[in-house]
Amino acid sequence: MVVKDCQLGKNVNIIEPVNLYNCKIGNNCFIGPFVEIQKNAYIGDFSRIQSHSFICEGVTIGKNSFISHGTMFTNDLFDSPDINSWIMRKTYVGDNVRIGSNTTILPVKIGDNSIIGAGSVVTKDVPPNCIVAGNPAKILRKLGD
Repeated sequence: MVVKDCQLGKNVNIIEPVNLYNCKIGNNCFIGPFVEIQKNAYIGDFSRIQSHSFICEGVTIGKNSFISHGTMFTNDLFDSPDINSWIMRKTYVGDNVRIGSNTTILPVKIGDNSIIGAGSVVTKDVPPNCIVAGNPAKILRKLGD
């Protein structure tokens, strides 16, 4: 297990092996095996990160969110003119968000209480209280409708 220079809240449950470095993890979180969380990433209180997920630099995940197995976050849109002028982009996941297995999340904002279907590729912002799925992910319905 590699946990280097992290701020860990109370009652954080980490299942080895993991790579966590220079990140902040809130209280009562669960981090499954084979997870990598990079520097300057933040995981909110009561959130769960399931196995084989990758949370790169610049990702913020809100409180009480569930990130399922094999979820991959990216922080680059590959829109720079060349490899030497990389531009880091940030991702924000709101509170009470559920993300299904094997989902890819590009640099976007995902609103509170939203659900992302398994296998989706999220390329655009997701409003609060929505269910999205597909490649690219599209709004299927708004919660409460």
